[in-house]
Amino acid sequence: MYFYSMNNFEGKSIVFFDGVCNLCNAAVNFIIKHDKKKHFLFASLQSDVAKEILLQYNLKKINLESIILLENEKIYLKSTAALKIARKLNHGFFLLYIFMLIPKFIRNYAYDYIAANRYKWYGKKSSCMLPSDNIKNRFLDF
Repeated sequence: MYFYSMNNFEGKSIVFFDGVCNLCNAAVNFIIKHDKKKHFLFASLQSDVAKEILLQYNLKKINLESIILLENEKIYLKSTAALKIARKLNHGFFLLYIFMLIPKFIRNYAYDYIAANRYKWYGKKSSCMLPSDNIKNRFLDF
């Protein structure tokens, strides 16, 4: 077991995602494509790396139905995580951050509905995605 500290990732944010979910993998690929500054690192929620890091932030039960963002020593979940990620992307995607004005319970209701149906609508893989060599360095669990 390794000891991961955010000091090791200074200036970076970590996106934790369901590694077998096709929708989640597509979202990660979208983030990579639009993150020209390479601000985000990634780890699947099923990985030991994710469990070890998230334990440091008192997330003992990992919910695979939520994307998790670790940014500036703070944990963000669900729609808040997604919108904070969008804020750092190129090509005007930062404009989506305006949806933070919508109360969290409303945003998360929509998020939870999509999350609950993501396997049915988009399918899932039998194992976590394997990143290509040119992006492997952005994944903590490889």
